[in-house]
Amino acid sequence: MKKLLLLLLLVPLTAFNGSGESDVYICTGKSSKRYHYNKNCRGLSNCKADIKEVTLKEAKDKGRTLCGYED
Repeated sequence: MKKLLLLLLLVPLTAFNGSGESDVYICTGKSSKRYHYNKNCRGLSNCKADIKEVTLKEAKDKGRTLCGYED
């Protein structure tokens, strides 16, 4: 039971779309390298291009890694 509770705390329910994959946000700028779980993450505050919602798989396929502010 404790493991289930811990898992629920670590993975926000809003991070999942209908297909069971999590949605994340990326900056579409050429030098962007990170993905973010929250559209309002301070790591996205310097984005001069568009912010796009993609699946976690898409972000990883593009070579993106998790933003350091959301460890």
